[in-house]
Amino acid sequence: MKSILFYLLSCGLFSSNFFLAPTFQPQYLGALAQDTTMVELITLDKDFVIDVRYATKNNFTGQVLYDCDKVWLRKVVAMDLIAAHRKFKEKGYRIKIYDGYRPISVQWRLWKATPKKGYVSHPTKGMRMHNRGAAVDMTLIDPNSKELDMGTPYDFFGKEAHTTYTNLPAQVLANRKLLKEVMQSCGFVAISNEWWHFDYKKQKFNIVDTPMCK
Repeated sequence: MKSILFYLLSCGLFSSNFFLAPTFQPQYLGALAQDTTMVELITLDKDFVIDVRYATKNNFTGQVLYDCDKVWLRKVVAMDLIAAHRKFKEKGYRIKIYDGYRPISVQWRLWKATPKKGYVSHPTKGMRMHNRGAAVDMTLIDPNSKELDMGTPYDFFGKEAHTTYTNLPAQVLANRKLLKEVMQSCGFVAISNEWWHFDYKKQKFNIVDTPMCK
């Protein structure tokens, strides 16, 4: 076993931090066989920029909804996001994370607060990928830590945020295209009405309501 781990580390297939990363076993609301441990993303790749808006009042509700600003994801989701991050870094960009795993109890608060219900999943309907630890809200930043222009702010509820909306400057469309293409190449898919949101599609997971912070 030791020789196998040494081989993986020497080949760069895993970092040593992978084995040391904080984890938790979710409290499942279901019984899918494919569930895996949650990991705290920043412990696996410290180049991510974390800006969890729901841990502050800087979000569309104006309320603090999370009790900390940690980003948790399923382990396999996190590893493929790191692969995407590596591709972005090769192009001179880094990922800024707005949201990852979201407890279903918080989903209820968001759904009740949203002015347009089509932009937040109903807590008992739909895919609810954030509640499964299998979705990420994100953007890109340049070497000066400036966000790339994506045409709208995060959590903008309007047609301009839709991935099919094209009445935007050429550079904005190019930025969105880059974001979408790299993420798709690593197992994620965009949704139609939020340029910042990506679901993980390689594996299915249970809905979870485990607290984010301990």
